[in-house]
Amino acid sequence: MITKFLGRVFSGRLFGPAQPKIIPASAHGINRNSISSCALRTTQALQRQGYTAFVVGGAVRDLILGGKPKDFDIATDATPEQVREIFRRSRIIGRRFRLVHVLCGPEMVEVSTFRGSHQPEETDEGAADEHGRILRDNVFGTQEQDGTRRDFTLNALFYDPATQEVWDYHGGVADLKKRRLRLIGDPEQRYREDPIRMLRAVRFAASRGLEIDAPTRRPIRRLAGLLAHVPPSRLLDEMLKLLLCGHAAEAVAQLRREGLHHGVLPLLDAAMGRAAGERFVMAALASTDERIRAVKSVSPGFLFAALLWPEVQAEWKVLEEKGMPPIPALYQAMDHVMKAQAGKLPIPHRHGADMREIWALQPRFLQRSGKRPYRLLEHPRFRAGYDFLRLRCESGEADAELGEWWERFQQAGDAEREHMLVEDSAPRGGRRRRRRRKPRGGGGPGPAGDASPTG
Repeated sequence: MITKFLGRVFSGRLFGPAQPKIIPASAHGINRNSISSCALRTTQALQRQGYTAFVVGGAVRDLILGGKPKDFDIATDATPEQVREIFRRSRIIGRRFRLVHVLCGPEMVEVSTFRGSHQPEETDEGAADEHGRILRDNVFGTQEQDGTRRDFTLNALFYDPATQEVWDYHGGVADLKKRRLRLIGDPEQRYREDPIRMLRAVRFAASRGLEIDAPTRRPIRRLAGLLAHVPPSRLLDEMLKLLLCGHAAEAVAQLRREGLHHGVLPLLDAAMGRAAGERFVMAALASTDERIRAVKSVSPGFLFAALLWPEVQAEWKVLEEKGMPPIPALYQAMDHVMKAQAGKLPIPHRHGADMREIWALQPRFLQRSGKRPYRLLEHPRFRAGYDFLRLRCESGEADAELGEWWERFQQAGDAEREHMLVEDSAPRGGRRRRRRRKPRGGGGPGPAGDASPTG
């Protein structure tokens, strides 16, 4: 009872809502011209109708850090139906919590109504599981409640384009200036409410160059097992964000430091425990980061294939040493690794199929004689398989000469390709001789109907 009373005092619920710190443009440094025209028009239209409207969350955070936001979200006290009435080109989406997508030509902004949260004494049965994870949190609330229910202080910032002020309820601007990542509220309780916040902490720290503050970091390793109770679809979504944030190498290293990889990539320890495996994984992640920063496409299937390849290769080698032929051994190793990974984070079939094709292509790069190199060039997954081979060469796992040969072979003309082919090393005596077909209607070597020499 005393704990609840003190919680109400310090949260401001006993004596009224907490007052935000209003930060002028001269202090936060956001240039209004950096806000998308669609976000500006949307906030202006809502405010003209008498509603409160702010640019909120990640866009405000990234602008203060000097970055360029990928998208702009709007928070308002208008309900989804009221927002829909104002904007002709808009639609309501979502079931668990309704949002509105407002379209301005090719641009789109997402508008959400301020959200509240179930307080402990108000929680009805079934709103949380036995571990404390919130299952239902879909009630409208006030702006102050909306800021408090957000995870980190740097995501609980509201920017008003009209006044160019930032409303800060939890010291997020000061944390950004110190490059510090801090949870709002009690860290253990917030992680229990949503274990995905542990992965988000790693992603934000790695991608924004932030330091996780001690109270926020302290419970993570102890609570990492809670990720086992998160729906696989949410885990996969967060892992893809982490791997595609442009700082995947640092993010995966941080995952391992915090012990979180056991909940999503349990085979990563085995891969990183071997020098060659660690070199390969880090080369793959560094290559992915370069492509993302250069605004090039990246395949999730390729990324997962790279993270799990060292374990596939280790299993493949064991099976070969037991006497299994190379190709059947590779396919059995692939099946074993995919089954082991599915126990933690089932990879969707579309990505799993890409992974298997990339892995299965690797032995074919050793075949450089006859028509086989030409057929491999025509394979729809050739480029992904070749990029994978280059990573193997860069990490020292495969011979660098092999990667250089395939680079030249792709660019060479017909005559040069013919000259580059490697002579088949298979012994010619081992080739099967084609059997001659017997003539119809007769048992002897002569034409059908011929008489036997002996009459």
